[in-house]
Amino acid sequence: MLEYNNIFIDGQWVPACSGEFSTLVNPATEEAFARVPASHPQDVDTAVAAARRAFPAWSRTSAAERKGYIDAICAGLTERADELASLISQEMGIPVHFAKGIQVNGPIQGLSIFGNLAHTMEEERQEEGYLVVRDPIGVCAFITPWNFPLFQVIAKVGPALAAGCTSVLKPSEQTPLACFVFAEICEQVGLPAGVFNLVTGKGSVMGDALSTHPEVDMVSFTGSTEVGVQIAKAAAGDVKRVCQELGGKSPFVVAPGANVAKAIKYVVKDSMFNSGQMCVQLSRVLVHEDQYEEAVEVARTVAESLRIGDPTDRGTFLGPLSSMRARDSVVRYIEKGVAEGARLVTGGPERPEGLERGAYVKPTVFADVTNDMAIAREEIFGPVLCLIKYRDEDEAVRIANDTEFGLSSGVWAEDRETQLRIARQLHAGQVKVNGPAFSFAAPFGGYKKSGNGREWGASGLVEYTEEKAILLGG
Repeated sequence: MLEYNNIFIDGQWVPACSGEFSTLVNPATEEAFARVPASHPQDVDTAVAAARRAFPAWSRTSAAERKGYIDAICAGLTERADELASLISQEMGIPVHFAKGIQVNGPIQGLSIFGNLAHTMEEERQEEGYLVVRDPIGVCAFITPWNFPLFQVIAKVGPALAAGCTSVLKPSEQTPLACFVFAEICEQVGLPAGVFNLVTGKGSVMGDALSTHPEVDMVSFTGSTEVGVQIAKAAAGDVKRVCQELGGKSPFVVAPGANVAKAIKYVVKDSMFNSGQMCVQLSRVLVHEDQYEEAVEVARTVAESLRIGDPTDRGTFLGPLSSMRARDSVVRYIEKGVAEGARLVTGGPERPEGLERGAYVKPTVFADVTNDMAIAREEIFGPVLCLIKYRDEDEAVRIANDTEFGLSSGVWAEDRETQLRIARQLHAGQVKVNGPAFSFAAPFGGYKKSGNGREWGASGLVEYTEEKAILLGG
């Protein structure tokens, strides 16, 4: 059993006030493998006070100094990349070989970008009669999810460090282990006490304590829309800045005349990655009626080719879902899709053959889905894909935008004019055209109920700043 007995506050490892612990369960084996402290709101008070004390000095450090710390943290993370990938896989089920790339190496690249952007905090804009500068916003509270444990931490802590902010992190109670490693590296590189603080525990307890704390200037949250609304309300009393990356039900428009085989092969693999546990999952696939049945057959073939099983096996594409509770929820959606009249092309609610233990779900494809079905409107958060038929481009765009979410989207078309024409009409914070890789430099965030604010790159850094105008007299 892996044990962490302390939380990280003011540069020190200290016991949580509650004296209680929570146990982590590996979703592949259903066996306990680690335990961590369960913090109390009193720990939030202590951590926020430490961050507040550290803020004046940290905010006045030079951009070069902050970049130096960020670069050192990147080096520490790189040195422990294999360990991090293994921990994340055990916590939430992603195959280790995928975890090493998107869960570890990608975020390190993103953190390095923030280090390279730190100098922008010292830039001034001189206008006639006034000067414009940017200040760090202050003490930040971060509440992060289980599906991308280190990824989401760096999306928040990275720009905070670069801007000169201090922070208190409350990771998901299900996947905190990478955060303990991150804290160990912060201590190792000599990050000043109080600049980064780590408290662990239940979101229902700790989230409210952070969101309502009068000494917190900004709250950044990634998770469900329902919880995001609660956090925004809790933070409103002090008019805190709230940055949120919430749910999604993202469309993927295969343009008329596109190469259906390439488009569907891409979107099936992309949507089944991480067992579909992504708010950016391209879960609604819109195909022209003339190419629809071809798309259905390609989707069946690709989904059935994906190997499900042991996350430590390099041949595995889909590991388990993050927990048995998550599995039960996804299975209920699959059963609902069948009840709603959608055509079950492949997959289904039964366990994958030979996997009697673990939170495994078959990669599932539905056809003949209409946009009013629950499986087309609600975020399933599992390896479930919905194929929807359309008559013309205008109808495709209308169906794509007929959702309360607007986080991600996709287009596959053969010419740039069609790609951009459709992409510009999609109401989402990001559009993936013909299958690009994720960019850690591009702004990321949602429209509508998918959130507010942006993460990653220069836009992500700006979220952690206040713009100040200095009016110049004689």
